[in-house]
Amino acid sequence: MNRTLVEELNNKLGEIAKVQGWVQRIRKLGKIAFIILRDRSGSVQCVVNTKNIDINGLKLESVVEITGKVALEKNIEIQLISLDIISEVEENIPIEINKDKIQANLDTVLNNRVLSLRHKTINSVFKIEACLAEAFEEFLIEHDFTQIFTPKIVAGGAEGGTEVFELKYFEQKAYLAQSPQFYKQMMVGAGYERVFEIGHVYRAEEHNTNRHLNEYVSLDFEMAFIEDENNIIDIETELLKSMIEKVKSKCQKELEILAAELPEIKDKIPSMQLPEAIKILRDVYGKDDLVKDIDPEGERLISKYVKDKYNSDFVFLTHYSAEKRPMYTMPTGDGLTHSFDLIFRGVEITTGGQRIHSYEMLKRNMEVKGLNPEDFQDYLQVFKYGMPPHGGLAIGLERLTAQLLGLKNIREAALFPRDRERITP
Repeated sequence: MNRTLVEELNNKLGEIAKVQGWVQRIRKLGKIAFIILRDRSGSVQCVVNTKNIDINGLKLESVVEITGKVALEKNIEIQLISLDIISEVEENIPIEINKDKIQANLDTVLNNRVLSLRHKTINSVFKIEACLAEAFEEFLIEHDFTQIFTPKIVAGGAEGGTEVFELKYFEQKAYLAQSPQFYKQMMVGAGYERVFEIGHVYRAEEHNTNRHLNEYVSLDFEMAFIEDENNIIDIETELLKSMIEKVKSKCQKELEILAAELPEIKDKIPSMQLPEAIKILRDVYGKDDLVKDIDPEGERLISKYVKDKYNSDFVFLTHYSAEKRPMYTMPTGDGLTHSFDLIFRGVEITTGGQRIHSYEMLKRNMEVKGLNPEDFQDYLQVFKYGMPPHGGLAIGLERLTAQLLGLKNIREAALFPRDRERITP
């Protein structure tokens, strides 16, 4: 007999079916017992006559095979005929994963990550996260982007800074990639025009906050023949609409479990230049400590302002100072840049903009930033031979997931988070 998933039992009413999964709960009432069996698709109650089948040695989270008749009482249930233990539980379970909520702090949950993933709320987070990545890929493929896979062991940092993890690579130094930025641009110049990547990036930042990870999944794209950053902003707006709609249609059960409210994106997301945002923060909220950049408090306040004024959970901040942007960012000529961040519910989830496509301008900008163009020859080469105007962005997948679902800590949206203190499990 083939296995039947729990979600398929509706089609088996009155028939004998075989299900396999984990024992989530056991409840005994005299000669009758009730076993809740869980598989990847859901859970079902199995009714046991204990006169015929002994379940005294059965432990929670054992892996079992149950055969029985599918019936409909208040809900679908299985009237058990046989039970076989496939894999027993050898030790006491270190965290309670069989209740509605896990009564443990985040460190304990992460220390027992594989077990915690069996809990329906935590499990639902990562089904939604996987759906977001799938939707990102589908949208870009539909818009003629080519998926690329770039190295994560590199000779230098793409951002030209010091926040890189150094490693010994045989007889030379190497680093973990901060970003696929250089390779995205190189592939644009190689003639692909539109490329994207879903991959891990690594930042040796000493932050230890609820919004930073040292390893995270970056959703990147780059595209050629743009006029300015607004082309990238327009694509991201449509991309996010598509991703959110995909989650709504595919993950209804998970959204209900998490009681998550997804945002509505109108035709356009509100946008303002950073100097304007800084002025609003000063005039409306009395925040006068910002000059050329915005801090986390400023992001939260400007989000509140936009929510109150435009009823939008998103806001694009554009025209960041050239001092605060990487050397490949296209300048406007007045000390600002054709760049942007997307702030979502008070947290930056995207950085993007137009890139410099002139070889000479890019070299000069490197020198202004104190960088030696000789150290970037592989990257610069493509700019010598005809580089189209281009731009792109990067979205942090864990941040996006956490903000969409209202999670308090980004580590809740990372399968096996890596921060300053955690490199296991």
